[in-house]
Amino acid sequence: MDVLVTGGAGYIGSNLVDRLLEKGYSVCAIDDLSTGNISNLEDALKKPNFHFINGSILDEGIIEPLIEKCRLIYHLAAAVGVKHVMDDPLKAIFTNVSGTEIVLRLAYKYWRKVLLASTSEIYGRCVDIPFDEDNSLRVLGSTKIDRWSYSTSKAIDEHLVFAYSKKGLPVVIIRYFNSYGPRIDEKGYGTVVARFIKQALTGDPITVHGDGKQTRCFTYIDDTVSGTILAAETKGAEGDVYNIGSNHETSIYDLAKLIKDISGSNSEIIFTSYESYYGERFEDTMRRVPSTKKAKDVLSFEAKVDLKTGLTKTIDWCRKNYKL
Repeated sequence: MDVLVTGGAGYIGSNLVDRLLEKGYSVCAIDDLSTGNISNLEDALKKPNFHFINGSILDEGIIEPLIEKCRLIYHLAAAVGVKHVMDDPLKAIFTNVSGTEIVLRLAYKYWRKVLLASTSEIYGRCVDIPFDEDNSLRVLGSTKIDRWSYSTSKAIDEHLVFAYSKKGLPVVIIRYFNSYGPRIDEKGYGTVVARFIKQALTGDPITVHGDGKQTRCFTYIDDTVSGTILAAETKGAEGDVYNIGSNHETSIYDLAKLIKDISGSNSEIIFTSYESYYGERFEDTMRRVPSTKKAKDVLSFEAKVDLKTGLTKTIDWCRKNYKL
């Protein structure tokens, strides 16, 4: 086996699996299907160089022989999506921290390279735009606010990776910025794009939280996967962290209008409070924009798919696959 992908049945993980198989790698994916979907691997399961394990990275009896047999680990398995984390913060923290500790400890035992998929949530409420991997301050809210537990758990993951890097283990970290595309979760837990598309296609009101002026940099899945593989395979990239995302800033309200226009929806765009969806004491980040300089200089990575093109492809996929 060449490559192990944890969280391989997830939205990003399954798209990564497909690309790795196209490149001729022998791939094993492990996923407990808590948020991933086996249907995402429908094409991969037909390939002789692919193997799927339905299991948890927390189960060392399952994960250890897989790590022993591979040469490279793409560690994507995690509790993802702010809503998921807020619904069960204890489970999210335990999965993210303990899961990564197990993967790294076993990777060190068998000396296997690890790529950790982290998140732009790391930057919290940072106001230094664009977010620089090495110099931007991490600004978080109160520990009483569950929303920040996701950022904190992933930061611990990153600290663990850098600690093993100091021991010589070949490791690399990437921080995803609002990835979207085919296979995004229909329930919208992981991305506002999925929620808006589902509402637009069903004719339900497209619900924008707050005033809609908050901005994000949405990155199409093909670019996300390309950046992921480049980070893992580029010589000299080890021991560092890279933002993987577009630097094109879009407001949430403009996103809602664009999805409504592309889908031809008659849905009304309405504004609701954060509390109506997330519960009390929710805090958000008004702007989230990555510096892409390091990824471009070291990895030769640059997002190529513009938002309108990516959304058109995504909406076409959702129209065929969502239960409308």
